[in-house]
Amino acid sequence: VQLQASGGGLVQAGGSLRLSCTVSGRVFDVGDMGWYRQATGKERDVVALVNRGAITNYHDSVKGRFTISRDYAKNIVYLQMNSLKPEDTAVYYCNAAIKRHRFATYQSNYWGQGTLVTVSS
Repeated sequence: VQLQASGGGLVQAGGSLRLSCTVSGRVFDVGDMGWYRQATGKERDVVALVNRGAITNYHDSVKGRFTISRDYAKNIVYLQMNSLKPEDTAVYYCNAAIKRHRFATYQSNYWGQGTLVTVSS
């Protein structure tokens, strides 16, 4: 099972980017999905989460600017980022809780490789 993130890049302040993360491989079900970020010299922090029921949660710093969504059929999670600020600059990681087979439990230690978002002022 792999998570492949994409969509990062360089953007000016006020601009937008859309991140995508695809779960590939043999899975029985995908539970909670989310995006985290890690700025240079800082710890990894949660940005946005979406559970199987499409309930979302956001870090206070991105509320009203970022939107997380998912495609249940394709096992993809998206992060639409608008009104980007220089302080949003970080490596963004996707995460998913995955159930490998019917009788397994959800394991939340699946991470994408990270995609760099740089916001210039």
